[in-house]
Amino acid sequence: MDKLNKLIFSTIASFVILFAGTAGYMIIEQWDLIDSIYMTVLTLGSVGYSEVHPLSFNGRVFTIFLIISGMSLVMYLAGLVVQFVVEGEMRTILGRRKLDKNINGLRGHYIVCGYGRIGRTLCNQIKEHGFNVVVVEKNEELLPLLEKDKTLYVHGDASNESILLKAGIEYASSLIAVLATDTDNVFLVLTVRQLNPNIYIMARAGSDSVRSKLVAAGANRVESPYEVGAVSMSLKLLQPSVSDFLDIALSRKEKAIQIEEVTISPKSQILNVMLKDSGIRQNYNIIIIAIRKKAGDMIFNPSFETFLEAGDTIIAMGRTSNLKKFNEELNPQ
Repeated sequence: MDKLNKLIFSTIASFVILFAGTAGYMIIEQWDLIDSIYMTVLTLGSVGYSEVHPLSFNGRVFTIFLIISGMSLVMYLAGLVVQFVVEGEMRTILGRRKLDKNINGLRGHYIVCGYGRIGRTLCNQIKEHGFNVVVVEKNEELLPLLEKDKTLYVHGDASNESILLKAGIEYASSLIAVLATDTDNVFLVLTVRQLNPNIYIMARAGSDSVRSKLVAAGANRVESPYEVGAVSMSLKLLQPSVSDFLDIALSRKEKAIQIEEVTISPKSQILNVMLKDSGIRQNYNIIIIAIRKKAGDMIFNPSFETFLEAGDTIIAMGRTSNLKKFNEELNPQ
C-alpha cells in the first residue's frame, strides 16, 4: 500500500473511530449526540478536560479502549502527514539542485525567456536539432508543463540579472526573448547585452514601432510572429504547392526532405576544392541550395566551380540521414 492509500485509509479509519466512540457513549451512557461527540473528540485529542458527565464503570472501560485504539491511529495519521510534507519539500529541493547542476554544466546552450505558445514551440525545435535549452519563466502555473516536457528551467523574472546568471547567460550562445510585452523584451535585451556582449539575441516584436528599439537595445535579429504568420497564410493561399514543399522540407520527420545549414570545419576533407570535385551530390545525394561565404556573401544556386572554404556555411536539402552524414563529413570530431 503506497503512502497516499495509507493516508486515505487512516483518514477513513479516524472517522470510523469517531463514529464508534460517539455511538458507544450514546448507548452506554445514554448521552445525547453533542455530548457524545464532544467526549469522543476530547478523548481522542487527549485534551485533558474533565468528562462531560460522570462515567459509569462500563463507560470507563470503553474510554480506555477508545484512547488506546484512537490515539494510536491519530499518531499514525499525524506521522503520515508530516512524512508527506517533509518528503515533498525534500523532493522539491533535490529536484531543484539537480536542475541547477545540469544547467551549470552547460556551454553554448540556448536560453528562451518565456514559455508561452511561441516559447514552447521554439524549445521543441531547438531540442529536436540536438541543442541544449534553458527556459526562464516567471509564471508558476507553467512550471508543471516544463516538468512534463523535461525542459531545464529557472523560475523567476527574466529581467533579473541573478536569474539570468543562474540560467548560464555567461556561457550561452543565444538568447530568445519572447516575453509577453514589448517593454519586457526591450528591457531584457538591454540587460542581456550588458551581461554577455557576445551572445546572439533574437527578440519578438509585437509591433513595427518597437523593432528599432530592440535593435538599439542590442538584439541581433527581431521577428514579428504576426508578420511571419501572415506571410505563411498568404503563401498557403496563393502558392499552396510551394507552401506544402516548405512544410515537408522544414519538418523533423526521419524520412522527410529537409533543409539544413552546415558550416565547413577547418578539419573537413573537402576544403579548398570546387563544388564539382567535392563529391557531395554523388556521396550524399543532397542538393546544395546556397552557400554563405565566411565574409557574409550569400551565393544562391552556386555554380559547380564554386570553391568550398573553411567557415563557409552550406545550405543543403536532402533526407535526414544523408544530411547527418554530410554534417559529420564537414565537421569531423
